[in-house]
Amino acid sequence: MRKEGDPSERATDGHEPRLSRASVGRLSLYLRHLEGLLHDGVHKVSSSQLGDSLGVTDAQVRKDLGSLGHLGHPGVGYAAAELIAAIRRALGIDREWRAALAGAGNLARALLRYHGFVSRGFRFVALFDADPAKIGQRIDGLEIHATAAIPAVIAATRAELGVLTVPAESCQSVAEAMVAAGVRGILNFAPAVLRLPPTVQVVSVDLTVQLEQLAFLVQWNGGEG
Repeated sequence: MRKEGDPSERATDGHEPRLSRASVGRLSLYLRHLEGLLHDGVHKVSSSQLGDSLGVTDAQVRKDLGSLGHLGHPGVGYAAAELIAAIRRALGIDREWRAALAGAGNLARALLRYHGFVSRGFRFVALFDADPAKIGQRIDGLEIHATAAIPAVIAATRAELGVLTVPAESCQSVAEAMVAAGVRGILNFAPAVLRLPPTVQVVSVDLTVQLEQLAFLVQWNGGEG
């Protein structure tokens, strides 16, 4: 068993991975900026233009994009559409990902109603909750199932990703049920550390921790001023 880690820091074949988590994060930012440029009719972009727009050096941009293959041309730059396709392949979003969501509270409702997931290839196909009063209700077209139905529903929907918005005390058992049913990655919003097999990738989003870090940065910066 393992605690959550950084999947970009490991390679399944024993070799060093090509991309760090920081690089993956920048690729997502490049992708959003490139899509905006293409929407505005810009079809060529240089590493310096990308770097300036995102606050990183052009050398860092070239290093990040170099991991995708030989895409740019000296003096010409990158073809925006070609680079968008390459980044989507690298991020694994050139296909549809089916996700199951556990915990049908306010956060779950907000996630289900955010249409940006669909444009990135993520589709919620299953919804679970432990509250008997919620079972059978529907949110944005999805029926709420009991957590006991996780094995059957995930098998039927072929969900590969799980999203947890459940209380901290139940997130471990729900995650284990999802993994046993075939889920290969967990996005965890619960304030708890999951311990899952190394074959399962875990990303945690603890908003309280993020606010604490923000408060520290603001306080530190204010003390320096």
